[in-house]
Amino acid sequence: MKIAEIKKIDFDSVLPGMEEISSRLDDQGVTLHIDTLNWKDFSYKPQVDLSIAYGDNEIFLKYYIKENYFKAEKTETNQMVCEDSCVEFFVSPEDDGIYYNFEFNGIGTSLLGTGTGRDNSTRTNPGIIKKIRRLTSVGDKPVSEKEGEFEWTITLAIPLEVFFHHKIKELKGKTFRANFYKCGDMLKVPHYVTWNPVGTENPDYHQPRYFGVLKFV
Repeated sequence: MKIAEIKKIDFDSVLPGMEEISSRLDDQGVTLHIDTLNWKDFSYKPQVDLSIAYGDNEIFLKYYIKENYFKAEKTETNQMVCEDSCVEFFVSPEDDGIYYNFEFNGIGTSLLGTGTGRDNSTRTNPGIIKKIRRLTSVGDKPVSEKEGEFEWTITLAIPLEVFFHHKIKELKGKTFRANFYKCGDMLKVPHYVTWNPVGTENPDYHQPRYFGVLKFV
């Protein structure tokens, strides 16, 4: 099981701008590599790196992706963004079995589900998802599939209030279970890449037993 220590970044503002967050995550450098292939039928592996930190009221993530196939066609909240070029953050803040699956395509369209497994995961109210701030290098217009060498980034600021099944006042000293993913279910060459290894027979990200550990220091 992989373990990562997540550091705090202090800002002058209570609600720092996304450009500043993105720049500070660049300065911090890469924290994690999403580079594990678990399923032999899906051998294509894009390069996916992640910088993750936290502030007083938000978790900050910046994904850096290099891939040969890119698509971002989903534009409505809670559409199946996993069918596009997609990054994901599955996280369980407590030992109660409940996790949140944050999923984003390259133009920032998001799906957020909660539950204890695939069979009972439910989509979250779009009003809650709207609170997640996003900045992408691609913009916000839909993109049909492209083939070639494609690089993109997405920076995310996830407020603690979005974890609505839990009451999280601060992160320092907390330990979460989590996994990070990259996928593209409906790309010309589909791929499924993870941070912590997943030991299922077929691709399945809804697997809390295979989450790694995040320690907020």
